[in-house]
Parts: sequence; C-alpha cells; structure tokens
Amino acid sequence: MNNKVKHHSYIEILDTTLRDGEQTPGVSFSPQEKLEIARMLLTRLRVDRLELASARVSEGEEQAVKEIIRWAEPHGFLRQLEILGFIDNGKSVSWITGVGGKTVNLVAKGSVDHCRLQLKKTPARHIDEVDREIRRAIDSGLEVNLYLEAWSEGIKKDLPFICDLIKLTDSLNVKRVMLADTLGLLCPDEMERYAQWMLSIFPGKHFEFHGHNDYGLVTANSLAAVKAGFSGVHTTINGLGERTGNQPLAQLVVTLHDFTQFRTKVVEKELQHASGLIQSFSGKRCPWNMPVVGSDVYTHTCGVHADGDQKGNLYGSLLSPERFGRQRDIALGKLAGRASVEAILEDAPWSSALTPEQKEHLLSEIIRLGDKKKTVSAADLPYIAAGVKKTPLKKVFQITAADFTSKLHGLASSHVAVDFNGRQVEASAKGDGGYDAFVKALKKCLKEFKLTMPKLVDYEERIPPGGRTDAIVETTITWSYGGRTHITTGVDSDQVLAAVAATEKMINFMVQ
Repeated sequence: MNNKVKHHSYIEILDTTLRDGEQTPGVSFSPQEKLEIARMLLTRLRVDRLELASARVSEGEEQAVKEIIRWAEPHGFLRQLEILGFIDNGKSVSWITGVGGKTVNLVAKGSVDHCRLQLKKTPARHIDEVDREIRRAIDSGLEVNLYLEAWSEGIKKDLPFICDLIKLTDSLNVKRVMLADTLGLLCPDEMERYAQWMLSIFPGKHFEFHGHNDYGLVTANSLAAVKAGFSGVHTTINGLGERTGNQPLAQLVVTLHDFTQFRTKVVEKELQHASGLIQSFSGKRCPWNMPVVGSDVYTHTCGVHADGDQKGNLYGSLLSPERFGRQRDIALGKLAGRASVEAILEDAPWSSALTPEQKEHLLSEIIRLGDKKKTVSAADLPYIAAGVKKTPLKKVFQITAADFTSKLHGLASSHVAVDFNGRQVEASAKGDGGYDAFVKALKKCLKEFKLTMPKLVDYEERIPPGGRTDAIVETTITWSYGGRTHITTGVDSDQVLAAVAATEKMINFMVQ
C-alpha cells in the first residue's frame, strides 16, 4: 500500500446510475424517475456525488437535468451533481451551463489507438484540444474533472501520453482525474500495479477508478485501486451499465467496510430500498443470488444450516440480513430438515395443535412436494397441515366472486365479492389492468372488516415453455407484512385468476 495514504479512511463514491446506468440495453429513465432516483441517492443512500447525464443527448435529458438541479440547489446538493461532457469546441460546456450545472466531467482519450483510429488525430493534437476545452470550461465558471476513457488499455503501452494528459490537471486546477477500465480488461494485480504507477508519478493526486465487470472482477479491481491509494470509486445501483455493467454500489460498500480501514458515507440499511427502486424503474431484475441485495441471499434451504443457526448462529457472518434491514428466511423443499420446519412453525399459532408425529408427516409431505419441483412457502403450511391431519381447512377469508372487464381504450374494471367469517361484502373498482382493478376493489372490501391490504413487493408470472395459449400460469407474489417478507403462489389457466388465488392465500395467512 502507498504509505502516503494510510491515514486516509474515507472514499468518495460517485454514482453514475443516471448516466452510465442508462447505457444498459433497454433502460431509459423518465425525467420524473430520474428526479426520484437522484433524491434517493443523495438524501437516503447519501452517496457523495451523482453523474446525472451526458451533455447534448436529448430534450428529455435536458428536462430531467434541469428538474434535478432545480430541486438540488435549495437543498444544498448542487455541487454534488456532475455532467459528462466532451471535447467538442465548447458545445458541452454551453449545454451544461445552460441547464444550470456546476461541474463537468470531461472525457478525453486514454489511449493513443483511440486518438489515431477513432478521432483520426495525433496524440499531441488531442492533448492540445483537451487543454483548450478545460480552459473554456473554467472560464465559463465550471469545476472540471478529467475522465480518461480506455485508460486501462493506454496504461499498458502509452504511459508518456497518459502522463502528458494528467500534467494538464496540475496547471489548470482540475480537481479529480477519473481513470476508466472501459472494457473491464484488468485483473486486480494489474490494477494495483498501474494505480501505484499513477500515484508514484503524481503523488497526492485525487484519482478515481471507473470499472466495468466483463470478467466479474470489478469489485476486486476497485478494492485494489483503493488499497493502492485511489480516493474515489464510481458505482451504479445493481451494477447497471453497458455489457456486464459497472461496479455495483452495494458490493463495493460492504467490501470496503468489512475488509479495509476505509469507510464511505453510504447508509447500508438503504441499499435494499435503492436496489428495489432501480429494479422497478429500469425493468431489470437483480439475479436472485446477487450479493447483499439478491432475493435469496439470506435464505437457508439446507436443513443443516437452519439447525446450526438455531443452535448458535453457526452459519451467520458479518453480512447479516438485519444489517441491511432484511430478515433471515428459510426455504421449504426436499432439502428441508426438522429444524427448518420447526423454525417456521414457531410463528404459526395453529401449529400448537400438531402432534410430534404430525410434524414428522408434515416434513415428509414438504419433501415429497419438493421432489416434484413444487414451491412451498410458509403460507402453504396450513393447507399441507390440514391434509396431514386429514381435516379440511376452512378458509377464514374467501374470494367468492371476481369478475373483470378490460378495454383497449380506457381503464379495466372489476367486481369482487368476499366472505370473512360468514360475513359477505362486495365492491367494484376501476384500475390500470385487471389485477389492479381487482386489488382496488378488494381493498374496499377489506376496509369493511378493518383489514389492511399487505404491501405488494414483487409480482412474477411463469408459463411453461411450449407457446400454448391455454397453458397453466403460476403467479408468485412477494408481500411485505408485519415487518417480514412473505411469498404466495397461485395457479390457474387464467393469468389474473392465478394472481387472485395467490392474493387470497396471503389474506388468509394474514388474518390467521
């Protein structure tokens, strides 16, 4: 490690979800979504800086940036907003000053090949143009950071060219130098070596690492850069970005906090909220096993693990679910053991009536269903237990009727009838689609019983492959209720009725 930076304990985070994250195929945030994301990143997650956009992209982008700046200025966040600009004879600078921006991240080429082959210019001419663009930005009142695109390629053979570019920052009062592994080509050993080169040539310079994840090494590379002495790292929520994406924020934060003396301002308990918001706005789901924020990363499937946790938290780690505002879950299936079933039954008031033999039969039935690839959740247990006891389970809450009307133009409508402990209620509502109309009508019914609808967290439909229009649909809904996450599944040949079945199961689980 560079001895000059050992005393530093703070790493700046520049989040570029709103700029580089939008380079993810199929992702485009609306101005309203961009504003909500910016507010979340700065006020709840508390990242240091945001890269909002690229200059001169579109009218929609200009509107979004103006709205964010309009909100940020009275709240004291204006200097934390940055916009990507280009070496374009002042066009980017004019665009940024026009929208009210205060900081430009100027992109220069970090490789001689990029100068000669892409720009058709000599390295000397490019350096001269970068010099003029920086002066133009400063004269316009902007703070300037210098981005070296494809630095990871240029550092291997174009070190003198890179050094000449960085020397500009000394004389022109450029605040930060951002070094990009644009194609995700580096391994951690190389990253540490090249970072040390930079810091030995330019001691005390504020360098930041902008990494991509093409080899799955971006977090390791970011860690190497920080340990070598870099002062900042660029991230996106959920690792959004071109190809395999950028440095995921959550993974960087926990890695720095748990494996180094360095710290960030990021609020760890907000990481899950941020991930969910970006999944919703981007339409890009996280992998189920994505570190920290994946849906299944705090779920034990193996009964041995559940047993070890019960006897002494033997399978816990620093990455506890409580640290991130989540809870440990137990999955039921063919690998479930007695400890798994016992742990879930602890929260089920009806389970006290089960004999030890019936609990063993319940476990056997869960394993049998798991062998058939059936999904079993806590909400399914009362039904399975009723079968084990050979006593029919009377639903406390029943949806006795659910009618839907959809229109090509206009809102869908639904009429719902329910029975709760023998009392019947009906209601109608309109909504944005059949299920939305059904939920709004159901909420009216629940209100009559002084019940509140659990919060819908996720909604997923699965249709077997084959392309048949009459295929059975399995709808899985994730709910938040009582401070915990619950999952219910409904099956029907009608997609909306499958969701209705999953919803009825959740309401029964809630009232019981």
